[in-house]
Amino acid sequence: MYALLRNTLFLLDAEKAHYVSMNLLKTSCSISPIRKLISAWFSQDFPSLETALFGLKFKNPVGLGAGFDKNAAYLRELETLGFGFVEIGTVTPLAQEGNEKPRLFRLPADKALINRMGFNNDGVAAIKERLTTWKVKNEGTPSGKRMIIGGNIGKNKVTPNEDAWKDYLLCFNELFDVVDYFVVNVSSPNTPGLRALQDKDSLLKILGTLREHNAKRATQKPILLKIAPDLTNEQLIDIAEIATIVKLDGIVSSNTTISREQLSVSSQELSEKIGMGGLSGRPLKETSDQILKTIISLTQGKIPVIASGGIFTGEDAKEKMDAGASLVQVWTGFIYEGPTIAKRICRALAK
Repeated sequence: MYALLRNTLFLLDAEKAHYVSMNLLKTSCSISPIRKLISAWFSQDFPSLETALFGLKFKNPVGLGAGFDKNAAYLRELETLGFGFVEIGTVTPLAQEGNEKPRLFRLPADKALINRMGFNNDGVAAIKERLTTWKVKNEGTPSGKRMIIGGNIGKNKVTPNEDAWKDYLLCFNELFDVVDYFVVNVSSPNTPGLRALQDKDSLLKILGTLREHNAKRATQKPILLKIAPDLTNEQLIDIAEIATIVKLDGIVSSNTTISREQLSVSSQELSEKIGMGGLSGRPLKETSDQILKTIISLTQGKIPVIASGGIFTGEDAKEKMDAGASLVQVWTGFIYEGPTIAKRICRALAK
């Protein structure tokens, strides 16, 4: 059934299809009986999969990566689909439109996407307001039963790299009371110069500042770093060292790739027409698996890792977790496999 719906949606521009489908789901979930039917069909409780991590209780280890619900506009709907956690954002201090459209493209032959969104979002103030409303609605829901919310934070395009730490700190302070954990995003390929912030000195400044301000709070929030799959071994060694120095709570491995080597011939031809952007989906799996294993080895398994990249099935998720990941995130797999993906992965993990 989803294959038919997907084929219909694929007739639309990819970004437009995203909002059309999510707004249809939002409308359906606004009607309580329909929402309950959707939840019964797409969601399922898996008590054996409850995961304690970062001082939090995740009802299951399957999450949705950042970039899908940039503005915290679909939290109820995503919870209805059975995700254990959702990472909103990337959030920047000021609202920004992102890069020129079209900026999201499908490579169906390889079950892949290319995006060059450019941190389009409504800005931290508007997103904080939505998250505050969500938090109030969920007051009293016991830990382990509610969906965990991560806040993926970044810098505005116009902010020079030497001042980037100020943008991250502002977002951290504004969202502190309304998210469960933070992810520092310095690995998107779609904001000019952003990946330069993965260099040792820049990272130490950003993460060290956040750690310092976190320590002043009565209760601290977990701080994670999202890394690119295109890092050299030397850069990975630096990140492992930084993670130890600043006592990083976790790592998200990994973001999209700028490489096109993994694509089939037909998709490579299409990608040349599309141009720049980050590649995600099936072709990223092998690379992301290797980066995951390397960063776990370099940190001696002492720093929890959320794995993403090429997860479409329960077997894909198992491979990531067998390699040492504590949680997994899907994104492109959701587009190609449909709204049952969280439930199907959880069923496979629960066996």
